[in-house]
Amino acid sequence: TLFRSAASMTSNQESVLPTYNEPASQTSKLIRKSKESPFVPIGMAGFAAVVGYGLYKLRSRGDTKMSVHLIHMRVGAQGFVVGAMTCGVLYSMYREYWAKPKE
Repeated sequence: TLFRSAASMTSNQESVLPTYNEPASQTSKLIRKSKESPFVPIGMAGFAAVVGYGLYKLRSRGDTKMSVHLIHMRVGAQGFVVGAMTCGVLYSMYREYWAKPKE
């Protein structure tokens, strides 16, 4: 009788076990995150562009040492990402404090 009462109790209530949700795809996660903070994909694209340009210029670097060229490429890519992050923080502060309607 104990088993029947426990079984009837769980059938009347919602399941205690967590439900399995279909995991979101990487593309849908990127689109959702892009809408939340639009400067993240801009920073990623800028990083890829700086690295691509640096690799393209690698052939015609002249007598510049490889290590110096790679350091300049790294600094440029990091500068772009930090700039995009700063713009994103300023944008979110603007949305939160200045563009938000008074309650």
